[in-house]
Amino acid sequence: MKKTIALLALSAMFCAAYADTYVKGYTRKDGTYVQPHMRSAPDGNPHNNYSAQGNVNPYTGKAGTVDPYNQQQQSCYVDGYGNRVCR
Repeated sequence: MKKTIALLALSAMFCAAYADTYVKGYTRKDGTYVQPHMRSAPDGNPHNNYSAQGNVNPYTGKAGTVDPYNQQQQSCYVDGYGNRVCR
């Protein structure tokens, strides 16, 4: 039983580690440098992102403010190559 619990805990940690994406630091066109950071992996689900209401960013401790039910709200971010990506 202990082995099963340990295996489940280990697999949960392994899966959680792959739920995040590292974004390298980059310089914007206006010259502003953006520090490297972690973000939730994009998967098209607006409910499981750090910015969604009810979620907390584990790296910053900030609560999400974006209403995941408001589909008119466009989610944008700058990828690791400095490209603005909106969905």
